[in-house]
Amino acid sequence: MSKSVSPAIADAPRRQVNLGPFDMKVERRVDGTMIASSPLELGAYPAKATDRLLHWADVAPDRVFLAQRDGTGPWRTITYAQALVSVRGIASALLSRNLSPRRPIVCLTGNDLGQALLSLAAQYIGVPFAPISPAYSTVSQDFGKLKHIAALLEPGLIYATTAAPVARAINSVFPVGTELVVAARSDIDRPQTLLTDLIATPVDDAIEAAHAAVGPDTIAKFLFTSGSTGVPKAVINTQRMMCSNQVMFAAVVPFMTEEPPVLVDWLPWSHTFGGNHNFNLALFGGGSFYIDEGRPMPGAIEQTIANLRDIAPTVYFNVPRGFEALLPYLRSDAALAKNFFSRLKAMQYAGASLSQPVWDGLAEVSVAAVGERIHMMSGLGSTETAPGAITVVRPIDRAGTVGVPMPGVIVKLVPNAGKLEARLKGPNITPGYWKNPEQTAAAFDEEGFYKLGDALKFANESDLSEGFRFDGRVAEDFKLSSGTWVSVGPLRADLTQHFAPLIRDAVVAGHDRLSLGALLIPEIESARALAGLPPSATAAEVCSHPAVVERFQALLKTHAAKNTGGSTLVPRIALLFEPLSIDVGEVTDKGSVNQRAVLAHRAAMVEDLFAVTPSARVIVLPRKG
Repeated sequence: MSKSVSPAIADAPRRQVNLGPFDMKVERRVDGTMIASSPLELGAYPAKATDRLLHWADVAPDRVFLAQRDGTGPWRTITYAQALVSVRGIASALLSRNLSPRRPIVCLTGNDLGQALLSLAAQYIGVPFAPISPAYSTVSQDFGKLKHIAALLEPGLIYATTAAPVARAINSVFPVGTELVVAARSDIDRPQTLLTDLIATPVDDAIEAAHAAVGPDTIAKFLFTSGSTGVPKAVINTQRMMCSNQVMFAAVVPFMTEEPPVLVDWLPWSHTFGGNHNFNLALFGGGSFYIDEGRPMPGAIEQTIANLRDIAPTVYFNVPRGFEALLPYLRSDAALAKNFFSRLKAMQYAGASLSQPVWDGLAEVSVAAVGERIHMMSGLGSTETAPGAITVVRPIDRAGTVGVPMPGVIVKLVPNAGKLEARLKGPNITPGYWKNPEQTAAAFDEEGFYKLGDALKFANESDLSEGFRFDGRVAEDFKLSSGTWVSVGPLRADLTQHFAPLIRDAVVAGHDRLSLGALLIPEIESARALAGLPPSATAAEVCSHPAVVERFQALLKTHAAKNTGGSTLVPRIALLFEPLSIDVGEVTDKGSVNQRAVLAHRAAMVEDLFAVTPSARVIVLPRKG
């Protein structure tokens, strides 16, 4: 544990869970390339995910599969048997609509019961389903990314929970003749088909013939990258990818499915972590998935807290910002903490590095609530890997470790500018990008390994079971004018840790400059509390408050004291408090900040950061002497 944690916490027992093998083997080639893999063979996996729906509808028909609060507050639940009946009805209706990979289904709104059933029904008969980030229809101002997606997919059917919030996007982007299916009608000038009408469609033998024709290479989904380096790419997700990935996880973390898992989860199904890993974990393990309509932000986190008061999860997944938002509630409410940790076997974060204070805080609260520390997991993967490729198995106490290769995954480590670039091969890897042969070809090397774009390093050369540590994005690294290489990923993580809880991310600048600088993304509520300002104070007023500026100056000085080399010394910072733009790819709907896009679209701020006489907004490290 970190030094700030008391010995009582560090010595507290861990909750016992059943872990699989956590070793890896490494082959070293004469050219410096290394091949890493799991010593565990990948077991057999289903031909299609809906085989698991059939299994659990037979074995545990009355078990809750899906749940979501209705408009009055209580949970509306769907059992496995009920889900299968609805899926078959919808599948029968879809068969008459001439849908295919060339005319797939797109979903424009967030996680809901209707989307779950429609997605499974589409998979049942081999029709690709494309959940689109709701932000592209609601937050975006020009619908640029949504227009690109619509032109690429040419969908035959659109789904929305209700059409009113996305009506402007639908009318701006999709032809009037494209059928719109909704869970509830709203007053818009467009024909709407009720999902309940699809469910009520009589079932005949045709859907079973279509189901039998679905196999491992059938396209299950099109999942879109965030488009942070350009327009979104449609990542082909096959049944093989999803099914093999779940068997991989079950082999190395068997505790997750030794009993039916219970999830309370908000992570969007338009992203691979929520839509593939988490949803399929419940489906494959015969578990119960409670849809959390909360979000880790003021005014929305309260819904998550209410859900966690009701339902005690057995595993809990979130992004780092979600754990940060949850921690104060767990600290202040002993009953909530006791319920949350009561049967929790593991927590897992993804998308960025979890700050050590939050990591330690979760350990402290769990020990106080239930007398045990809970297994914390992370890993490494992408939309192209379904998503898991490397995962943490052995118990760890600090952020940064991403684990070992999962069974069936081969990791190729290629020397690149002083780092080891990771490339992947396995049944969970995408065959490519839809209608984009050029980008598909560029994504794979001459041996067929997918170029992940991340760099890795061994956590401990003398003990390979400790796995890998993340070593940054290869494409983000740059050189200073002195020729010194800057490893951006570790430096961003270090800055975020050092300035916590006042910032949530950092953007490192300095390409071809004499020294480094950083644009810091402030956590406005933490800064507001430091300044003692009311909620009405603007972000600019908060970030320019003397108490806030003085605190950042002090933290900049202590950071410089321990980072004296040119590749890590950051003598100038500025607070980037203006909203980041999803339209130009500066931020995703999950809150992930894209380094390259911010630098490109905030060029004036970067120039100010390095100016001989910068504006008052730039905080400069005092010169020595």
